Amino acid sequence: MHKRADLPSTLASSPFTYDSAVTAGVSAKRLRKDDVVHVSRRLYRPSTWSFELEGAARVLSEVSPGAWVSHVTAARLHGQLLPAWLSDSTELHMSKPKHLPQVRRKGVVAHKVIASADEIETVDGIRISTRSRTWLDLARRLSLAELVCLGDQIIRIPRAEFEARSQPFDTLEGLSALVSRHPNLQGVVRAREALELMRVGADSAPESMLRLAMLDANLPDPDLQIALRPNDAASPTADLGYRHRRLAVQYDGGHHLLEAQRLSDRRRDKAFESAGWTVLVFTKDDATDGFQRAVAAIKRHLHTAWIDQSYSAGFAGSG
Repeated sequence: MHKRADLPSTLASSPFTYDSAVTAGVSAKRLRKDDVVHVSRRLYRPSTWSFELEGAARVLSEVSPGAWVSHVTAARLHGQLLPAWLSDSTELHMSKPKHLPQVRRKGVVAHKVIASADEIETVDGIRISTRSRTWLDLARRLSLAELVCLGDQIIRIPRAEFEARSQPFDTLEGLSALVSRHPNLQGVVRAREALELMRVGADSAPESMLRLAMLDANLPDPDLQIALRPNDAASPTADLGYRHRRLAVQYDGGHHLLEAQRLSDRRRDKAFESAGWTVLVFTKDDATDGFQRAVAAIKRHLHTAWIDQSYSAGFAGSG
């Protein structure tokens, strides 16, 4: 009895195409053994493989000429911030230009779209919609607030100490131009509305949600990333707030529970307080009611907060 030959290492850990198998010297007969699963037309996977989104997307991209990974699948591969109900989605979305036949594979959500060449990129060998195009594609599916959060992350200025980039993924102007190119796309109206609400400066989705809750309560649009000392690069900053009222608002997420970060946060807040500012700190617990209690606290403090005399005299602010 002949021992079954192991799959080549290039095929043993992820899905693969029939062409890849032939190139690796694997026969059609070998592909019918019980350690290989026939996924769909010219697609296979090792029987021991556990689903992993990138591996599935990679092989679908490879076997679908003219197509690219899009929508929720693209957002997840890009690491974009999705709402909780989509954050672990295993959906597989593939798009093709309208002039080509759509992708037809079981379990794949196929789209036929109009897209410019600069709306698609190749990342680690996978053809995929850009973050900006992905944001636009999701406009029909996400709520307005969720779309604003996703957009805020695209236009935010990265922090050099945490990220290996210095420029945002896109700008408000760039996203606006993208939306203008697709006036008939489903969701474009919501995308336009989101553009009006997006701001540069939100470092996380909860910060965006807090700001939107403040706007819904008819509070003034807050300043974002407020430096205590504007001309000092080392100045502590507040996530949002009102400089002319010396009111700083901080959203401290999960990483702020670490002891070193807590000490840093306390030094930050002390610096603002020593300069005469009121500091309000909110956490994920405040998000459970849509930041309603947080907004009420901000509103109370705004009524009693110090006001810059240049504002009260009409020489600063929008009037």
